[in-house]
Amino acid sequence: MEQAAGCPAVGGSYPQKNAEILSSQYGINLFLAGLLLTFAWAVHAVGISKSHLLSYLITLMLIQLLWMLWYLCRSCTQRRLIRDKDTHAGARWLKCGITLFAVITLVLDSFKIGYYIDFSNCLSPTEGIFPVTHAVHTILQVYFLWCHAKDVIQSFKTLERFGVIHSVFTNLLLWTNGVLTESKHQLNEHKERLITLGFGNITVVLDDHAPQCNCTTTTLCSIFSQGIYYLYPFNIEYHILASTMLYVLWKNIGRKVEHHQQNKTPFKFHGITVGMIFGLIVLTSTIAIVVVYLIQIGGSKIKSELALTMFYLHAIFVLALMCTAGIVALLIYRLEDRSLDNSKNPARKLDAELLVGTAAGSWLLSWGSILAIICAQGHPKYTWYNLPYSVLVIIEKYIQNLFIIESIHREQEKVNEDIKTLRIVTISRGSTLSLSPLYKEIYNGRAARDSGDIPCLFKGSICERENDGAGLAREETSQDNSLVMHSASDFSFYSRNSVTNNKRRILKNIAAFLFLCNLSLWIPPAFGCRPEYDNGLEEIVFGFEPWIIVVNLAMPFSIFYRMHSAASLFEVNCKT
Repeated sequence: MEQAAGCPAVGGSYPQKNAEILSSQYGINLFLAGLLLTFAWAVHAVGISKSHLLSYLITLMLIQLLWMLWYLCRSCTQRRLIRDKDTHAGARWLKCGITLFAVITLVLDSFKIGYYIDFSNCLSPTEGIFPVTHAVHTILQVYFLWCHAKDVIQSFKTLERFGVIHSVFTNLLLWTNGVLTESKHQLNEHKERLITLGFGNITVVLDDHAPQCNCTTTTLCSIFSQGIYYLYPFNIEYHILASTMLYVLWKNIGRKVEHHQQNKTPFKFHGITVGMIFGLIVLTSTIAIVVVYLIQIGGSKIKSELALTMFYLHAIFVLALMCTAGIVALLIYRLEDRSLDNSKNPARKLDAELLVGTAAGSWLLSWGSILAIICAQGHPKYTWYNLPYSVLVIIEKYIQNLFIIESIHREQEKVNEDIKTLRIVTISRGSTLSLSPLYKEIYNGRAARDSGDIPCLFKGSICERENDGAGLAREETSQDNSLVMHSASDFSFYSRNSVTNNKRRILKNIAAFLFLCNLSLWIPPAFGCRPEYDNGLEEIVFGFEPWIIVVNLAMPFSIFYRMHSAASLFEVNCKT
């Protein structure tokens, strides 16, 4: 009988597993086709132009738009039905972050539309259609994620799997296109800087995809062309965040959710003043360093070397502070005895995998720099600062990953339901009752049972006792003993509570500090401050083209790591 009863469950899950496998393979092939098309355009393959790539991306976005509209319409018709929700997915702060990036992405699309209008005589119509389609796609997708990121889909599961995975890989391809376009722009600037640093043996050939015609309004063209590349980092982060949120939605399709109340964890500035102050100092100094770096680099050989030295010294100091903070946090965790939450959670699992996976990008660059320093025959003075910098990058991410992954897996402290506030009522020797000043007593059931004392004040009613002779003496003795026991219990509780609060305060300050530090370290590579390009030593050891390929592949993961770490640390701060 048990075997027969289990057969329908197995039979029902088997087609769904096939649907999951088929949809994932569909998404991978969709991505590989677009990736190959992107690569062909980047290397100027014969017969492949930018219009072909944009046409492919426009088609993918239109298909996703149709699916999202169908899903939204179906949700409206079934809005009265109670649906399962994944309380861990689509946190409010994550939605706010993706909305901010989406708004800046819309500004980028408007710049692209203006750029197309100015160069419309020699640009393909797809370059004008693409930003319009992308803007509509961005608006609808953000609305979709705000309303349905927490959904656990239980109907039309096979169709929904293909729709969601299509959306995941569409965003990944848009992310890849943004990364490649921004990297080509950075590479052109990098080649010009190498001449200034004295690396004349490196052949400089600019990879230019600029339009072959004159702009109608020169001033606006300059603003649009330069502004586009400063906005690309936000567009890149928008698409990678959207793809991760959609991936969690895909993993949740058909999942059985445990129904339990999720404690809200709002962000509070109270108690994190020290971490915020030190973090803001790091953020302010980093912005100043980036501005000076971008002004000085490429100006002359001396200015470029000073800019690189300044960057390395600042980064070494910040990374050393982050390593120290992470070690302190891990030591506090070792002193605590709290169990880990091992329940199934796709969002938390994805966070941990992304942290380790994207950290590999910067680890690859760091080991490349270390190897170049060891193997190079000549070492300009500023290149020696690259050695401690690269070592600290490896160590800091190793420690920070341990801290974040353990933090998001730790069970939150539960409030003891037995904790109550009581009033101690004392009976005077006279015929009248005198109430002592309110006394906040934290007591648990065990202490009350051991002492045999029952509170006299319960739900606003006063228990009066008649006392006479010996009874009065016994009453006073009993009350004195009870107060002593409660006082000892209070002292023990408050001492433990004080230690716990101090640990939590330290951990919250560390999380706030690391949050701002990761935002600070996201800014330099996102806005063109990349010593991996400008150092020059790695190009000599590995060769220009091989090293540039490594940097272009690893740098997007390194940039994403910092933003994802900042998001994870924000969550850690809220949960601590």
